[in-house]
Amino acid sequence: MLFLIRRRLLNDRGRLGRWGERRCERYLRNKGLRTLTRNYSCKVGELDLVMVAGDGTLVFVEVRTRADESFGPVEATITPAKRQRVARAARHFLAVHKIEDRPLRFDVVTLILGRSGPPEIRHFENAFVP
Repeated sequence: MLFLIRRRLLNDRGRLGRWGERRCERYLRNKGLRTLTRNYSCKVGELDLVMVAGDGTLVFVEVRTRADESFGPVEATITPAKRQRVARAARHFLAVHKIEDRPLRFDVVTLILGRSGPPEIRHFENAFVP
C-alpha cells in the first residue's frame, strides 16, 4: 500500500507537498502543539502552519517536503529571502489578528519521503530569528 502511495506522491510535487504538510502537522500535534491555521496567505508571503505550543508560544512553521536529499539537506532550502518572506507574513498575521506581547518562534519541519522505509521527519525549533 505504501508503495502505491509513494509512487503517486513522487509523480506529483503538489500532492507530495500537501501530504507532507498534513504529516508534519500531525507530528507537531502529537508533540503537544495546537493548530491555529494552515496555509495562511497574504500579499507579503505565506505561512504553512501557525500553531500554539503548550506554554502559549505562537509558532510559525515552515514545512519542507522532498522526495530525497540527493541535492543537499532539505533545511538548506530555507534561504535568507524565504526567512524574510515568512517573517513579513508572520507580522501581517499578528497585525490582522491583533496579537501583541506574545512569545513567538519560527520552526522548520522537514519531511523526506525517501525511496523506501518510513518517511523521515526532522523538527528544528527556533530555526531562525527574523
